[in-house]
Amino acid sequence: MPVTTPPPDLYRHSLRLLLDKDIASWVALWAEHGTMEFPFAPPGWPGRLDGREAIAAYMRDYPDHIDLHDFPDLRVHETSDPETIVVEMRGVGRLVATGSPFDMTYIAVVTVQDGQFTSYRDYWNPLAVHEPGAALMTAPTRSSAR
Repeated sequence: MPVTTPPPDLYRHSLRLLLDKDIASWVALWAEHGTMEFPFAPPGWPGRLDGREAIAAYMRDYPDHIDLHDFPDLRVHETSDPETIVVEMRGVGRLVATGSPFDMTYIAVVTVQDGQFTSYRDYWNPLAVHEPGAALMTAPTRSSAR
């Protein structure tokens, strides 16, 4: 994406990459020293990832665990800071290991500088990981054995 890509357009592009399971291209949208935070992360889950490499490691096996189908109910809110957006959305699909439905609501506060993500605070419901079948969602935080 060009450096002039507005944050809402960059974010929508990033969702298309996730649906396409193109994690390498999704990670390439991140600034080298970008941070991803999970303020409501339950014990055993990372609360913060520092740098593109840490984000890449976290996301590497994501499609092996969660098969995303859509991001319905997407609402992008621009803020008084032109580099920061607030996003409301749902991610829907299935858990790969069980075939169980995946349906998670998210609110994210995202900052973009020079056409790359620099900060992403992901507010999601940690109680959902305690629902039947959802415990497998912890797998993306670990590398799968190959």
